[in-house]
Amino acid sequence: MAEPAQNIESAFCRNGKETPEPLRAEVTGTIPSWLQGTLLRNGPGLFSVGDTSYNHWFDGMSLIHSFTFKDGEVHYRSKFLKSETYKKNIAANRIVVTEFGTMAYPDPCKNIFSKAFTYLLNTIPNFTDNNLVNIIRYGEDYYAASEINFINQINPSTLETVGRVNYKNHIALNLATAHPHYDEEGNTYNMGTSIMAMTGPKYVIFKVPATDKEKQPALKKLEQVCSIPVRSNLYPSYFHSFGMTENYIIFVEQAFKLDVIRLATAYFRGETWGRCLKYDKDDVTLFHLIDRKTGKAVDTKFYGDAFVFFHHINAYEENGHVVFDLITYKDASLYDMFYMENMKKEVQEEGKTVPPPVSQRFVIPINADLKEVPVGTNLVKLQDTSATAVLQKDGSLFLTPDSLFEGLELPGINYKYNTKKHRYFYGSRIDWSPKITKVTKVDAVTRTYMEWTEEDCYPSEPVFVASPDAVDEDDGVILSSVVSLNLKKHTFMLVLDAKTFKEIARASINASVHLDLHGLFIHEKS
Repeated sequence: MAEPAQNIESAFCRNGKETPEPLRAEVTGTIPSWLQGTLLRNGPGLFSVGDTSYNHWFDGMSLIHSFTFKDGEVHYRSKFLKSETYKKNIAANRIVVTEFGTMAYPDPCKNIFSKAFTYLLNTIPNFTDNNLVNIIRYGEDYYAASEINFINQINPSTLETVGRVNYKNHIALNLATAHPHYDEEGNTYNMGTSIMAMTGPKYVIFKVPATDKEKQPALKKLEQVCSIPVRSNLYPSYFHSFGMTENYIIFVEQAFKLDVIRLATAYFRGETWGRCLKYDKDDVTLFHLIDRKTGKAVDTKFYGDAFVFFHHINAYEENGHVVFDLITYKDASLYDMFYMENMKKEVQEEGKTVPPPVSQRFVIPINADLKEVPVGTNLVKLQDTSATAVLQKDGSLFLTPDSLFEGLELPGINYKYNTKKHRYFYGSRIDWSPKITKVTKVDAVTRTYMEWTEEDCYPSEPVFVASPDAVDEDDGVILSSVVSLNLKKHTFMLVLDAKTFKEIARASINASVHLDLHGLFIHEKS
């Protein structure tokens, strides 16, 4: 007889609950003695307030989780991010702050003059500060982040919200990613969009230095690396992440764009900013290479066919080439799948399937002599890829990718190989819907893969933690919190041997744990 199970709606779309004090998990198997630290996770956890509900899964208010590993034990705790958005919604006992896919009006009784004034204030808005996407580090400080101009500092030990920070106080940005890069010196690189710049919209890359001896907040020493003009002022490209090698920053200006005019009039028309995104399948994708030291872009134009992407896997340099791996889609329908009405469906309707994510490798030859080769020549000289960069009449290079794997999202690597040549990447397997059922390890050399799966279980983004005496790239463990639909099985933290992909331990948690999006592992200081 099958074990009793809850439906998908109750698992993914219900309101979460806080576990404010550390809760000891029940460990089976053996957690490596060297695994000491805290895995922080972030994602949506509150989907209705009073009689009002969010329309999109990415609108749910942030619920932050921590899993602390110490001496073979695991302790869990969780708290809602006490953002200004959270405070306003809870105080009003309804949703009063507009999110990506949910329009809200603070006061439904306002007259037309008050509404018009509110519209003017929201033309290019200061967005919600519901930072539900990731946890990022600047210096020694940790912040809940999404893709807006606000971030919220948190205490990584207690999960208390310290306070809100506005990027605009440090650099002119309206949007910023929640996927920065960290170098070996502790510096953080990130990127955003300035919609209202005096010289027109532009993309801005910035660096936040590691904390100095004065122990000032690292953001106070933020430095702009460079800016990139938007190719169409009214349609800046949407981006969720960017790439970085030892010498270059890679920005993919995709054909998935933000319609600035629609955004400027969205509030007055009762339209969410999620509806202001458009995909132009007939456009091209531009690839920008920026020198990290000089901030100058490589002069050659690199471009390719249109696609939609959200996540970079990694990027590196090899024998005069820049290699970067992305997760790409044929269109922008993935976002639509996360509307709550679609999340609640047990199966996809016929004809409503979403193109699968494809892990693709692009290669740019940066040292090729374009004057000495004929038009139509493929300038990629690497032997282990079918990616091409073909010389065009105007001196530009047209890129076509090499497909590595199909069906994987939320990618990660051994971060010690960030900006360096990697062999393995890890991710969540998506077969036909946004509901994740497997954890996957892909070998980019042999093009083979390993998987972990368990019936009625939905694992989160896998996080690689390297062992302290690692020799091989995959010496370490994979961590993933797993939500179970089986009512007789608690949610658990899964620990896999990253080399064999066999389970070595799990820590079962007798508490409400919600599916999350992204996070990071903080090593315990010696």
